[in-house]
Amino acid sequence: MSDYAIIEAPSILGLRPTGVEALPQALLAAGLARRLDARLAGRVEPPEYDGTRDPETGMLNPRGIATYTPQLADAVGAVLDRGEVPIVLGGDCSILMGPMLALRRRGRSGLVFVDGHSDFYGPEREPNGEAASMDLALVTGRGPAVLTDLEGRHPLVRDEDVVAFAMRDAGADPDYASDALPPALRAMDLTHVRRAGAGSAASAAVAHLARADGPASFWVHLDADVVDDAVMPAVDYRMPGGLSFAELEVVLATFRAAGRVVGWDITIFNPSLDPDGRIARSFTDSLIQSLGRASAR
Repeated sequence: MSDYAIIEAPSILGLRPTGVEALPQALLAAGLARRLDARLAGRVEPPEYDGTRDPETGMLNPRGIATYTPQLADAVGAVLDRGEVPIVLGGDCSILMGPMLALRRRGRSGLVFVDGHSDFYGPEREPNGEAASMDLALVTGRGPAVLTDLEGRHPLVRDEDVVAFAMRDAGADPDYASDALPPALRAMDLTHVRRAGAGSAASAAVAHLARADGPASFWVHLDADVVDDAVMPAVDYRMPGGLSFAELEVVLATFRAAGRVVGWDITIFNPSLDPDGRIARSFTDSLIQSLGRASAR
């Protein structure tokens, strides 16, 4: 039996139907499952997309996301129950809520949030009402109760059990800048990662979560826009700079080697911006290099 199991989660409820919903097919076509010897554990289809902002929350599809998140959590939980390591292929970043709910049902877990953006908007600040720009805020319990108190499990992850890693959006237009990260949440922006070196920074992130009073395991969220725009232009909100594929491989391999990763999600890569599939192949090559085979749990 393979150690990895892939769940397709093609939701764009937290964004727009831009093409990110085709991420699972693109990475699977590039050989992700075959090369990882991963089991295909099914596909969780989202509710119908509604492009109208909810007047109560100011968000797109808050109730659709609230419906979808427990369904995705069930799928992740079923994989964990088999002793496998789930890899959830989005979709937009709001899918993170599903795995974090699955882990919260089991107790306490940490999160390494590898993303070019800090995704810490409140609904009143996010210009487009997109939960994909709020996901880190939502999983740490900030936002409307319909999404932050799912099953009465507020918050899904504690501030002190999160590391935000390699974001580079601090210089964004102030009118569109994300809210400040809370002091208890460990922030390691791209400048910090580059100064320390990718491997050392990743090891420091693991050490923070592995502290004596920390969680026993952690989830890794990977947004494709953390990768350098020069080699990963197939994302919807582009910014210059980012990690090279080589740096990404060091970072993810360091997390994997720690033996504490309970699962992974991959989001935001947009195949409609990669017509010849070249970027999907490069991204998949990097993931294979990073993840190898999962360690049996």
